[in-house]
Amino acid sequence: MPAISRKEVAKLAGVSEATVSRVLNNVGPIKEDTRVRVLEAAKELGYVPNALAQRLARRKSGNVGVILPFVPKVHLFSTYYFAEILSGIGEAAKVCNYDLLLIFREPDSPRDYAKLFRTQKVDACIVLGAQNDSEERAALTELHKEGYPFCLVNQRFEDEGYLTVDADHESGSYAAVQHLLACGYKRIGFLNGPDAFSSSGDRLAGYKHALEEAGLLLADEIIFTGNYSRKSGYEAAKRIAEGIRSKGIDAVFAANDRMAIGLMDGLREYGMEAGKDYGLIGYDDSDSSRIVSPKLTTVSVPFYEMGRKAAMKLLATESEETGNTILPVELIKRETT
Repeated sequence: MPAISRKEVAKLAGVSEATVSRVLNNVGPIKEDTRVRVLEAAKELGYVPNALAQRLARRKSGNVGVILPFVPKVHLFSTYYFAEILSGIGEAAKVCNYDLLLIFREPDSPRDYAKLFRTQKVDACIVLGAQNDSEERAALTELHKEGYPFCLVNQRFEDEGYLTVDADHESGSYAAVQHLLACGYKRIGFLNGPDAFSSSGDRLAGYKHALEEAGLLLADEIIFTGNYSRKSGYEAAKRIAEGIRSKGIDAVFAANDRMAIGLMDGLREYGMEAGKDYGLIGYDDSDSSRIVSPKLTTVSVPFYEMGRKAAMKLLATESEETGNTILPVELIKRETT
């Protein structure tokens, strides 16, 4: 007979797996009725807790770990995306009396996230920049199997049941392309990010939905891929300039502001100005989108709130949220459309 998991206990009790862990390990203040529900559910299912996990859970480090990608030649903390999310995490950690421990994940290094818990470096962790590859999946599966509390931000692995905070990127890209269509643009190119990120798939789905709804054919020849960097947007300018001249592209939706601004710079070298010669929409509503000339139409994403929400889900003793949390986004109209 297979062992009963904490996920099953959480489902029966109607609480999060993190709450089950706190009750079973007798850690932190828990409402009495919540404690009773968890203990009764565990008893009914015949759940046997992992003794090692219990011992580790009681030995608190006072740290919440934040796992970040290490990107050579990129000033990570100056990028709007990471700066906003980390600010939100930091605010929530302070409220919950935790310190932040930043862990940089190098591309070729092992992703042994569980080691952070085994060595008592962290009590919970938040993973930023996770990608859908076999090594990442294996590391997250181990965390989940061992019952270590973690949360993903801006990345989902469908059907895994991980604690996740994300934004509604599909509706955001749908609104962006709808706006371009309403402005009279008909041949809308798309500069997306790598498909290892769930947000890239979401944005592609929104782009397709808007075109299909308008009765326009999806053309692979006007869909381009960058890596979410400004440089990749700049490098895409040559192909997109050719598309503007020979394939009838009259507008571009870029999957983040950095690529959109890089594209603006590159197309300017071909004598093309956003808002005049072609329409352009970015995504994120970064600080740069407001000061670049012309000002960039974009989609505002609540990155600060995403970070804060992720930390509160893990650290707040009365949080009982489980699964995915999807936050709304908003189209911001400026000069490039």
